[in-house]
Amino acid sequence: MEISILILSFLVLISIRVPVAWSLGIASLLTLLVSVDTYPALTTIAQRVVTGLDSFSILAIPFFILAGHIMNKGGIAERLIDFAKALVGSLPGGLAHVNIVAAMLFGAIAGSAGAAAAAIGGFMSEKMEESGYDKGFGVAVNVTSATTGLIIPPSNIFIIYSVASGGVSIGALFLAGYLPGILTGIFLMMVAYIWAKRKGYPTADKSSLKKVFSAFLKALPSLFLLIVIIGGIVAGIFTATEASSVAVIYCFALAAIYKEISFKDIRPILVESSATIAIVMLLIAMSIAMSWVLSYENIPQVVTEGLLGLSDNKIIVLILINVILLIVGIFMDMTPAVLIFTPIFLPVTTALGIDPVHFGIIMVLNLCIGLCTPPVGSVLFIGVGVAKTSIQKVVRPLLPLFLAMILALVLVSVFPEISLWLPKLFGF
Repeated sequence: MEISILILSFLVLISIRVPVAWSLGIASLLTLLVSVDTYPALTTIAQRVVTGLDSFSILAIPFFILAGHIMNKGGIAERLIDFAKALVGSLPGGLAHVNIVAAMLFGAIAGSAGAAAAAIGGFMSEKMEESGYDKGFGVAVNVTSATTGLIIPPSNIFIIYSVASGGVSIGALFLAGYLPGILTGIFLMMVAYIWAKRKGYPTADKSSLKKVFSAFLKALPSLFLLIVIIGGIVAGIFTATEASSVAVIYCFALAAIYKEISFKDIRPILVESSATIAIVMLLIAMSIAMSWVLSYENIPQVVTEGLLGLSDNKIIVLILINVILLIVGIFMDMTPAVLIFTPIFLPVTTALGIDPVHFGIIMVLNLCIGLCTPPVGSVLFIGVGVAKTSIQKVVRPLLPLFLAMILALVLVSVFPEISLWLPKLFGF
């Protein structure tokens, strides 16, 4: 009964366009009212919303969001695009490859798929169209490649997964994301290569080693941020939260050196970042409240027993979970999905001997696909908006790129060493 009330109330609220955060909170309250009186239910939900944010790890998220906004305004994207163009611009479908590589680099540094889609798409969509590329294809490439930044660290969603899972190492998750993220990017490039060959898209002249080296030097200060953050966490110099504050200071300093941000730009950046942070933190708070309600009503245990009752084969169970998450990703944004479904599915995978770090990568990679699908695909809408086109024109070229992302998901699900090799190498 509790599961039915939770699901139905949430779907009804979403269908009448109640914001996701409030839908999560109201659905949680209605579910709790089944077994608890009104006043205790209200105070419990309020308490869980407040205490859910009382976490040192979650403090990293506002800082990384602020760092991403600074990067978006600080001229970093253009330098990364120039470096990517020097590396892969001469391949068939060169500008598509530039988009993918630049999105992987920028998304990894900013930790945001939306920021990557806006920054890289805003620069590349016009360039691709001028060079004869179909606009729908350009948007499809931009949208799918932007999600790789959520897998390649640093990534806010791994911090959220760590909180939802009860404390899986953020450092291990960061290291585990590298190979799956790069693998996804390579598969997207393969699709872009084949599509460009069929359409006869133009290629740029091959860059000399001198030009590649020059572009690398210009992008090096931006790329060095990855070494500072990940190296500092892996070496135990600072925590992920401390790393996020270091990232803000470094980005401000870099933007000042590039002379892309002046003193008068700081206030708009802080205001814009605060709006994003408020939305994300409210989502996290309401999702944590729902996670507590799920636990109180023993819903994870019911789901665990149900799935293990179907099969004790880890591959079959992973297929079932992946299918469920693919469907969830179509209708729900990534942050609430991770916070709600981690406590439901993690006990199932743990019971089958699947490493929590490995499952975290599977979940994030899976939900990245949902960011590119209507009706809730936030990155898709950003990409379409930046390019000033319609979703209808993007759907057809999106399909083969979806298949590439699903293939990467399958390989990461079946071969855990793709995710776990680097964390084991560094002793996590």
